[in-house]
Amino acid sequence: MASLKIQGRLWVLQQGGELISDIDTDMIFHNQYLAITDIAKMGQYAFDNLEGFKDFAKLAKPGDIVLAGDNFGSGSSRQQAVDCFISLGVKAVIARSYGAIYKRNAINSAFPVITMPDAKASDFTHLETVVLDMDRGLLGNREVEPMSGVQKDIFFAGGLFQYAETLK
Repeated sequence: MASLKIQGRLWVLQQGGELISDIDTDMIFHNQYLAITDIAKMGQYAFDNLEGFKDFAKLAKPGDIVLAGDNFGSGSSRQQAVDCFISLGVKAVIARSYGAIYKRNAINSAFPVITMPDAKASDFTHLETVVLDMDRGLLGNREVEPMSGVQKDIFFAGGLFQYAETLK
């Protein structure tokens, strides 16, 4: 079974010392790029419309983890807003809460979205190396909500469709 531990650099999405909330799907993957259908090409546009983080796609490295405030991924049902992170090799997003459609799209794509209701920018240093244990519910020594059983099953299967195949 694959590991539920990830080690990577933590992108702390903050402005004025506070985690940025209400990052919508248009900020994650702008609608001007919706004609792109190749996931491998989507990563270069991640956060292209998020002030202060427009260079994210150029500076992100495989294994990175993103930390944000409330309501991450609100807005449209844009799958590209999940796929652009997969394209870059980003391993997880941690936020205080998520837009419902974004969270479902991410889970269905086997992309970890982890909830940390009490996350604060001041608890972390931008680009510090952290360990995320999605099974035990820890980011370093701070608590996060562990993955649910179904979320783990979909993650290990590689996506919702692959998971459905295991149920036959």
